[in-house]
Amino acid sequence: MKRVFIIVLDSFGIGALPDAANYGDQGSDTLAACFASGKLFVPQMQQLGLFNIQGVQVGQPCQSPAGAFGRMAERSAGKDTTTGHWELMGLVSEKPMPTYPDGFPQRIIEQLTQRTGRGVLCNRPYSGTQVIHDYGEQHLQTGDLIVYTSADSVLQIAAHEQKIPLEQLYEYCRIARSIMQGEDAVGRIIARPFVGEDAEHFTRTANRRDFSLLPPQDTLLDCLQKTGLQTIGVGKISDIFAGKGISQKIVTHSNDEGMQRTLELCNSDFEGLCFVNLVEFDMLYGHRNDPVGYAQALSRFDSQLGQLLGLLREEDLLFITADHGCDPSTPSTDHSREYVPLLCCGKSVRAGVDLATRSCFADLAATVGEYFDPAFPGKLQAGSSFLQQLLK
Repeated sequence: MKRVFIIVLDSFGIGALPDAANYGDQGSDTLAACFASGKLFVPQMQQLGLFNIQGVQVGQPCQSPAGAFGRMAERSAGKDTTTGHWELMGLVSEKPMPTYPDGFPQRIIEQLTQRTGRGVLCNRPYSGTQVIHDYGEQHLQTGDLIVYTSADSVLQIAAHEQKIPLEQLYEYCRIARSIMQGEDAVGRIIARPFVGEDAEHFTRTANRRDFSLLPPQDTLLDCLQKTGLQTIGVGKISDIFAGKGISQKIVTHSNDEGMQRTLELCNSDFEGLCFVNLVEFDMLYGHRNDPVGYAQALSRFDSQLGQLLGLLREEDLLFITADHGCDPSTPSTDHSREYVPLLCCGKSVRAGVDLATRSCFADLAATVGEYFDPAFPGKLQAGSSFLQQLLK
């Protein structure tokens, strides 16, 4: 019974891509920032070959890595969650999704106001924690929606859970999703609920929800699902793909819960793909420029990874990667255009294989597809399989 686990450490980049300067990200290196904090302790990933990866300038390389290791470059235009995850599943986005550095045009705000019956506050790029501090009290007084964006292709709506119930907020986000189409088709609409009595005590809750674009073409998820294999999305995976190609959706509210669900799935019987997103690296530490917190979260994941490795069965493959960077040591609080790690292990994996630099995230999708079906190559829009290098 073949099973594949892909764990996305959201925003765990390992060094600037050659075109990073085009995105304002020259010199970004999320891994190096975490290492420099002095709080990074990741013996499991080190053993798999994290510090052996081409271009990684920090850490102690392992003399005899237990896994295969490499890095992947993003071919898509962009550096956001949707673009990165889609490419991991074989879909390259040639055209960048729209961004709004000056806020959303009035035609969009008017539609949103008309269809929700609520006014709009902010309407410009803003830090998610700062925006509720600055506009939260006014929102409580008026009931107006706090609408903001970032350097990424997103429209975010923040609302106090006692002022606007969660389901109502989610419905407003669905309305926004229906508005943001065509030339305004942002990658994600994000619900950002918060609680607290006043500006000094407002905090975002774990009830965030993403409303993504529908992928314009089939991905690895669809291909596997059509052959009867299970495609299990843990965390925000299902939201990122708008449910397309997902046979089972498991909602989580933290990295710990995501790993707990993954461990439970590893102990269960299924055939197919378990695709996991651990969002807190990005949400709590990358965007908040907290390298110490980021390093500690990676260290905690690494200890849980040790448990997972002990549960892998004969035909299991495990891949650890990321979707973009978010260097917590730079002045920017936005994502960074970086290489992502590619760590692979399993009882059938050749230990110590250097997969070097893969030119596209989609190589992972092509590899997983071929593992389940030797006739798979060529079924996706992009990607070259490295399965033959990987297996014994």
